[in-house]
Amino acid sequence: MLRHARTWLYGMLLMALAGNASADWTVNMSPGATEVSRSVFNLHMTIFWISVIIGAMVFAVMLWSMIMHRRSRGAVPAKFHENLTVEILWTVIPLLILVGMAIPATKTLIEIYDTEDADLDILVTGYQWRWQYNYMGEDVSFMSNMSTPREQISNQQAKGEHYLLEVDEPLVVPTGQKIRFLITAADVIHSWWVPALAVKKDAIPGFINESWTRIEEPGIYRGQCTELCGRDHAFMPIVVDARSPEDFAAWLADKKATAAAEAELTGKDWTPEELMERGERVYTASCGACHQPGGEGLPPMFPALKGSDIVLNDVTAHIDVVVNGVPGTSMAAFGAQLSETDLAAVITYERNAWGNDTGEVVTPMDILDFKNGQ
Repeated sequence: MLRHARTWLYGMLLMALAGNASADWTVNMSPGATEVSRSVFNLHMTIFWISVIIGAMVFAVMLWSMIMHRRSRGAVPAKFHENLTVEILWTVIPLLILVGMAIPATKTLIEIYDTEDADLDILVTGYQWRWQYNYMGEDVSFMSNMSTPREQISNQQAKGEHYLLEVDEPLVVPTGQKIRFLITAADVIHSWWVPALAVKKDAIPGFINESWTRIEEPGIYRGQCTELCGRDHAFMPIVVDARSPEDFAAWLADKKATAAAEAELTGKDWTPEELMERGERVYTASCGACHQPGGEGLPPMFPALKGSDIVLNDVTAHIDVVVNGVPGTSMAAFGAQLSETDLAAVITYERNAWGNDTGEVVTPMDILDFKNGQ
C-alpha cells in the first residue's frame, strides 16, 4: 500500500513539474467572438449551474439521510405505498425546471438558425482534405489547404505555434456584417467548425446546410473539420481572417484582379521550367498527402505515380484521371478544384518528376480543349 501511495505521489509531482511545459488548456467553453457564441456560452453556464444546484441538493439530502437515519442510530424505515403530495411535487418541480431550461435554449436556437438578411453569402465546400470558399456573386473562389510543413508532422522539425491549424489561403470576411455560410461537400461528409464563432455544421454531399456569423472585432479565428472524413482528417484546418469593411473591400478587389489575371494565364505560352515549378507547388498542396512527396504512393489505396503506366503513357488518360477522378476510389476529381493552369502544371510535373522524364508538356489550352471535348 505504501509503495502504491509513493508511486501516486511521484506521479502527481511529475505532472506538476511538467505543467509549465504543457500548452494552456481549460475545462470550460470560451465565450467566443460573436453575439451568438456568447448566447451559447451563457446558455451553457445557465444549464451548468442549474445542474450543480440540483446535484448539490440531491447529494446533500442523500448524505443527510445516510447520517441521520443510519441503522446504528436505531432508525426504522417508514412503511407506506403512496403519497399524493410527494408524487405531485416530484412531477411538478422537474417540469418547472425543464421549462426554465427550455425557454433560454429555445431563444438561443432561434438565434442560431436565423440565416435571413445576410450581407454576404459564402459557399463552403469540403474536399478530402481541403476547403473551397466561393464568394457568391463576387466571382471569387479559392481552395484553402493546410500549410503546416510535412517535416513538422513527421517530427523532423520543431512544431510551430499553430501546428495543424494554419492554411495557405484563409477565409477573409468583414467585421460587423452578417455572413451566411452555405456548407456542403464534394466527396464524403465533413464538418465545418470554428469554436470562437459558434459555427459547426456538417458538410454533406448533395445537401446544403446553412449557418451564419457576425464578427465584431478583427482577428484570426481557427477551427477544424470535426468529421472523420479519411486518413488525413486531422490535416483539414480552418482559418477565418476577420477584417474591417474597408480592409475587406480592398482584399476582395485584389482577389478579383488576381482571378482575372489567372484566367488570362490560360492563353500564355508556358515554358517547361515554369510549368514544373508551379506544378511542384500544386502537387505538394493537393496531391502529396496521398501520393507522397516522392511519388511513391501508399499502395494499394494510393498508387505510386513514380514509374506509373498512367503517367508514363497516354497523356489523355492521365488528364482524364486528374480532371474527372476515378469513381469508386479515393482519387478525387480535381477539375472543379484547380484552374486549367494548375491542372496543366501538376500533370506536367507528374510526367517529368522522380525520374519519369517523359519530356511531355501539358499546357492550359490542352486542359481547356479536353474539358470542351468531353
